[in-house]
Amino acid sequence: MKSKALAMVLAATTALSTLPMTAHADWREDLPVFRIGLLGGENEADRLRNNECLATALSERLGVPVEMFPAPDYAGVMQGLLAGQLEYAALGASGYAGIYLQDPEAVEPLFVSAEADGSTGYIAAMYTRADSGITSIEQLEGKSLAYADPNSTSGYLVPRFELKRAGINDEEFFSRTGFGGGHEQAVVAVLQGQYDAGVTWASGQGEASEGYTRGNLRRMIDNGLLEMSDLNIIWESPVIPNGPVVVRKDIPQEVKDIVSDYLANQLETDPQCYYDVSFGEGQGWVAVDHSFFEGVVAMREEELRGSR
Repeated sequence: MKSKALAMVLAATTALSTLPMTAHADWREDLPVFRIGLLGGENEADRLRNNECLATALSERLGVPVEMFPAPDYAGVMQGLLAGQLEYAALGASGYAGIYLQDPEAVEPLFVSAEADGSTGYIAAMYTRADSGITSIEQLEGKSLAYADPNSTSGYLVPRFELKRAGINDEEFFSRTGFGGGHEQAVVAVLQGQYDAGVTWASGQGEASEGYTRGNLRRMIDNGLLEMSDLNIIWESPVIPNGPVVVRKDIPQEVKDIVSDYLANQLETDPQCYYDVSFGEGQGWVAVDHSFFEGVVAMREEELRGSR
């Protein structure tokens, strides 16, 4: 009987060791809640709704509540991560570079989203109102341009860098430049005639006339906020590295493993949630490390030197 009982205990122990990865209680006292930062650039209600599935899935797997914090701009999420007030965020490459340049040990990039063809880059797209008659950058001389956010890769860093490389000083070429307060808000500002042009992010795949396969324009169309017939796409940037999902480096490794395990399989196990949190169609999450963003870090460093 003792042998039989021992065998049953061993069998139960083996079964427990093969259960799916879930959180243990030992770190919960130090991390009683898992906090997700949501970048600005989309109205708050939409951001919360689109990420609710992520919060639910991670809470079930971690065994602690997950709270979402929508910031009014990119800087709010960046500072939250630097201050240890957030554990997780999906950033643009420039936002990640900005954090890295302040504290290389603050966050760890885990994944970027793969596009519809499996690639891991996207573009900045410059747009004007369809009825403006402006169909090229040259026609924007003396006109106004809305950048999205000073910490946006596609909505500021890359377009400004590419304009400069083409010999265009944005402070002299345009009548004025400004920040729309986010990608969605900048599009709305152009549609309302507050600016003549703006820049935003898109997959660069699919038809521009349909808002591409993924990105801010695609999300605005899905939310009933935009018809692409109201816009002209007048310029596209070279390919930009997709922005990362990051976690704070100092959270327990088990937490990182649980988050990584969910995201690595999200497209297969939770496809609608993948679509919602990644702004459209794609082929899942691809693991990356810091080296993937070194070019953007260098670009951001140059931008900072130029602003001093």
